[in-house]
Amino acid sequence: MQEPRLHSPRHRPALTGMTSPTRTALGIRYLAGCLALALGLVALPVTATAAPDPGSADRAAVSQGPIIQSPNDDRQYRAITLDNGLQALLVSDPEADKAAAAMDVSVGSNNDPSDMPGLAHFLEHMLFLGTEGYPDPDGYQRFISQNGGSHNAFTADQDTNFYFDVDPGAFPDALDRFSQFFVSPQFNPDYVDRERHAVNSEYQARRDDDARRINEALGKALNPEHPLNHFSVGSLETLNSDKRPLRQALLDFYHRHYDANVMHLTVLAPEPLDAMERLIRQRFAAIPDRGLQKPVVDQPLARADDLPASIRIKSNEARRQLEFLFPIDDPTLEYADKPDDYLANLLGYEGEGSLLAALRKAGWADALSAGTRAGDGRHALFDVSISLTPEGEHHLDDIQASLFDQIRRIRDHGVEDWRYREQAKLAEQSFRFQQRSEPIDTVRGMAMSLAHYPLQDVQYAPYRMDRFDAAAIDDILERLTPDNLLRVYSGPDVSGDETTRYFSTPYTLTRRDDWPEGAPLDGLGLPDANPYIAEDLSVQPFDSAEPERLVDSPSVEIWHQADSDFGAPRVEWRFSLQNPDASRDARHAVLTRLLAGWLNDGLNERFYPASLAGQEFAAYAHGRGITLAFSGWRDHQDRLMRTVVEQLRQGEITDASVERVKQGLERRWENAPQDALYQQMQRTLGEALMRPQISTPNMLAAIDDISAQDVRAYRQQFLAKLYVQTMAVGNLDATLAKREGLLVANALAPELRANDIPPLTVLDVPPEAPRLHPATARDDSAVLRYLQGPDLALQSQASLAVIGQLIGPPFFAKLRTDEQLGYIVSAGYAPFMNAPGLMMLVQSPSVASDTIGERMDAFLETFDQRIDALSDDDLTPYRQAVRQQLLQRDQSLSARADRLWQTLAYPQADFDRRQQLAAAVDKLNAADIRSAWQTLRQSPALDVTADAGDQASDTDSMTKGFVPLTQR
Repeated sequence: MQEPRLHSPRHRPALTGMTSPTRTALGIRYLAGCLALALGLVALPVTATAAPDPGSADRAAVSQGPIIQSPNDDRQYRAITLDNGLQALLVSDPEADKAAAAMDVSVGSNNDPSDMPGLAHFLEHMLFLGTEGYPDPDGYQRFISQNGGSHNAFTADQDTNFYFDVDPGAFPDALDRFSQFFVSPQFNPDYVDRERHAVNSEYQARRDDDARRINEALGKALNPEHPLNHFSVGSLETLNSDKRPLRQALLDFYHRHYDANVMHLTVLAPEPLDAMERLIRQRFAAIPDRGLQKPVVDQPLARADDLPASIRIKSNEARRQLEFLFPIDDPTLEYADKPDDYLANLLGYEGEGSLLAALRKAGWADALSAGTRAGDGRHALFDVSISLTPEGEHHLDDIQASLFDQIRRIRDHGVEDWRYREQAKLAEQSFRFQQRSEPIDTVRGMAMSLAHYPLQDVQYAPYRMDRFDAAAIDDILERLTPDNLLRVYSGPDVSGDETTRYFSTPYTLTRRDDWPEGAPLDGLGLPDANPYIAEDLSVQPFDSAEPERLVDSPSVEIWHQADSDFGAPRVEWRFSLQNPDASRDARHAVLTRLLAGWLNDGLNERFYPASLAGQEFAAYAHGRGITLAFSGWRDHQDRLMRTVVEQLRQGEITDASVERVKQGLERRWENAPQDALYQQMQRTLGEALMRPQISTPNMLAAIDDISAQDVRAYRQQFLAKLYVQTMAVGNLDATLAKREGLLVANALAPELRANDIPPLTVLDVPPEAPRLHPATARDDSAVLRYLQGPDLALQSQASLAVIGQLIGPPFFAKLRTDEQLGYIVSAGYAPFMNAPGLMMLVQSPSVASDTIGERMDAFLETFDQRIDALSDDDLTPYRQAVRQQLLQRDQSLSARADRLWQTLAYPQADFDRRQQLAAAVDKLNAADIRSAWQTLRQSPALDVTADAGDQASDTDSMTKGFVPLTQR
């Protein structure tokens, strides 16, 4: 997998494998949760120490000593350096139900040879296709999948990162296979040309992605000698043997850039550290020591005569973006003080008086972010990125004047010690109560962190703010000037003078002597002290228990689970405001989304300080109404809840706010045909089989004639017909949960009963189901074939889950590795709620959907034979893998809350349904699997297909006659 060359601006990556809630992530998490509900995607010894509080007498000790560990992290760590120079970090977590490993190699696309762009990415692909000890090109994937694991890799500018997870019992053998990537790769000549086509398919699948198109054009404005400005994915054109044999080029690159001295390994497992160290020394000591050092980029991003400049770039999506890019020194070496983050927080502030608040009030923008990007170790870009409204496009000079007015204000009045101490306090608070991420995410992040930060800070680096360095902040401010600016506008209306080579992006570049005059907006200011910082951070102890129903009145149900497992005084609240008309038709579905969007929009400035302080809120619409989601510290959380309910009931619904939300929805829905094609296929499947739900094209058609007055009227109708379902999960007792839950429920005064609300329903795929086509602008072809289970029975769910584990590796091996149909190839278990099913998906840049379908048919016939020959012994590891996946522990409070909340969407709130399903899986034998497969093969399939020029299906009308799948 090849990462985009430039990343969106950010304060700093949390590379540590721990998570802290963010306001943006909150909304994304709930949207992802809805999709998950639909698809059922279920050394030397080191003693780690906790980080001291900011400003304490021990603060200076942070800069020396062992790994700095969150007080909320009780895992054991050890760092070792092998004789060959490999640095490894071992993490022992006795409670881990997965073992994981990641290797970060300090080489990436920046190091591609000039005659073969994309070679680093191509080599990443080739390492998976056999080693001397394990020559089978599909053996690694098959072993990982058979043992309940997953694997992947990515190539970035300066890093190539390989990672996997697996059931702990298989970890030694998995490590043995993994280590051979870096000891004895084969670069099998039989697969060099095949995988070259796979890389080309990946390139073709992403040729229309705006991020890549814009980045290639952006490079034309900067130093052409900097590696940022070369093509990094690879294609049939760039990866060929015209200049030199391709396999020899791979070998040369591998020997020139891969050795133990530029590798950083992280492993996490339930085993003790001594046992883990033996595993690592035995398997990784053979990695060659070639005396290599981390490559250095010596070319600047921009030369003296490159700036100032402006560039206009045509986008495919109906999205208008304005970026202000300023070359600066890479601030990575100053990570402990974070002067760039200090400025990013002030410029990216969204509360009252902020640049974004003024732009929103003027009707010119709806989002803004700031931060450092494209760092190469010496150079970087400071980026202020603004999402524009259509009107904003006509005020670029005024927006620029407003930005520099705000920069002047920060320079004159904003570089203050108290502001830094406030940011440091919030960062320390987040670090103190870190939540764990999945083991595979932990090791991937830590391995990369090892490559970029000192050992002691592999966890602490993203949070560490030691010292207010006004001079360092001023140094960056001195670079944020009109003379050091590259202004980038991208939008669908641009007609360029030139076109880029690889992504065919039209653009116009203008070198400037000066800038047109603009008028800055009024009302700009700097943030006041944050009033939402939590003070009571005590963690209350609770015994583990299943969620309890605290209130069961006719119109309100409140569920509660007290929790102290995650060591944080945080609470996750969900309030589902259910209305029977929320998705009655396309117009009502749009009105529901506009109402939820207005609620978020209207509270943006007011709640932004709360979000910085760790109090998150998001409203999101769904088929049965609107959910209000709160995530934050227990202390003062009720203040936000009161404010939200008051705003929902009585807040002013302004024309400007509705227009902003409406434009955002229209933009998202208009851009849906530009989404990755495989995502469009999955969305079409979900729209076909889940009710209540309205398809995206039909909502887009309905939104145009809806006004703010319609939303005002709808609010009253919506609130008048409610059933409220609530859950609180976190560090609060039942008394407080009941009081705060009723605070919201009583204010909403619901009157309906649960049976007044249409249930979430999965539809039965009928015989001769119609073939569906997404409304896509993509040129690739694709086939998604869905084989639905016969009923909702637990036995059917268990059987298809195991078949999904069996089918994935051979499907990939045949259609991707052997037949090279495309880069995106997958098959596996894909239930909709409790309705089981299998999904097979192939996306291809060169093979039509009819041919893909034929190849799927041929594969299924060979898979029939495999199932017929399946023995109980063959079945055992796959059954165990499914069981392990079902019983995985929750890694964070938010993950637990999401899982429990989704359980309430099922007909019966069985919080032990995972255990029930795992027990059913345990009982399966080979005869059960053969019977389930035969039934599945005789059942009708639902195909979603795409070819260039297809007429999009009206999914709602074509599936109108489908009936619910039942428990037979």
